[in-house]
Parts: sequence; structure tokens; C-alpha cells
Amino acid sequence: MFTIYVYVLDTLADWELGHVISELNSGRFFKKGAQHVSLKMVSYSREPIHTMGGLTIVPDCLINDIVVSKTSMLLLPGADTWNDPKHVAVIEKASEFLTLGAAVCAICGATAALANFGLLDQRPHTSNGPGFLEMVSPDYNGQSFYIDKPSVAENNLITASCTGALLWTKHIIEYLDVFQSDTLESWYKYFSTGEPQYFFALMQTLPSEKG
Repeated sequence: MFTIYVYVLDTLADWELGHVISELNSGRFFKKGAQHVSLKMVSYSREPIHTMGGLTIVPDCLINDIVVSKTSMLLLPGADTWNDPKHVAVIEKASEFLTLGAAVCAICGATAALANFGLLDQRPHTSNGPGFLEMVSPDYNGQSFYIDKPSVAENNLITASCTGALLWTKHIIEYLDVFQSDTLESWYKYFSTGEPQYFFALMQTLPSEKG
């Protein structure tokens, strides 16, 4: 069973997590035999956090409770508060994940937090456009590894821009291998285009209840 640790912090960008946590939590499009996925909201304290959209989230656990293993994944959403020193502990944990070969998935402002810690200097990655990381992370030295795409998946690091949440979700689901490949392709095409034929194609890929 995969444990997905979702780091929550004040001003969290709600839309960046919408697709990924809803699909992993519901399992509605999981393939037959896919392992159960456990989502845990983790933070630096037990106090509720308030998202950019005004939602209140009560963390399930603390950073020290994170178990770093190949069956764990760390999701780091964007937020306006990543510069607060209290978030350094989770970036240190992200470093442990990457060193072990466990997955770290960062989007928007969280990529800047990784860049500040030097974790993008030798790994292919993306962020909010060329020049963004240089602007917000003076010690960033990963320019030669920057790829100008909405989301980049390279081994156990999956990064995205603030507008790349859908592709980021696709990469994460692909990494976890919980969808059939045709389900994932139809899912992505439907949500990225809104064309109804992809919805029906998606439905046709799902395992039969009678099976």
C-alpha cells in the first residue's frame, strides 16, 4: 500500500491538489487489483491551516511522523508561505525521499522551496517558467536541468508549474501505476479537452462490475 503524504500549509493553492487527491482518495478509476492508497495530510503542527480558497484543513500527522520508504510519496503544493523557516523541515524530509529513491512531487511555489535547498541543481525539473527560479531562489544552480513544460517526471521527482496540475496528476498516477494505461490516457484527454467522446472512452476502459 502506498502512503501519500500531502504537505499542507497556509495559503495552499487549492486547485493544484484538486485532481490528484480526489482521484487517489476515491480510487474511482483504479484498475482491478491496484493497491490501496492512503492519503495523510501532514504539517509542521497540529493546528488547522487555511488554504488560498478559504478551506480549513486539520493535519493528520506531523513531519516527524512521515515514514520515508519506497512505498511513500511526498506531495508539496504551491503556497505563498514557503519562505517561512518552519517549512525547512519538510524540505529536509524531501531530500531524504529523493536520496532513497522515493517519490517527491512538487508544484508551483514548492519547486522554489526545493530549489532553495539545492535539490533541483542536478535533476531534470520544471517550474513557473524560465527565469522564475532564478528570481525567487538566488542560490539556484539547476538552469541546465530546467525543462520548459507544464510538468516534468524524471525518475522519482515530479515537478510542475502552477498551470500544470492536470499533467502533474497524470504523471503521479502513472508513477503509482493505479490506472490502466488506456484509462489514464482517456482520463487525461477528457479533463484536458472536455470532449465527450473521451468520457465514454474512459468509461469503457473501467473493469466490469461482473468481473
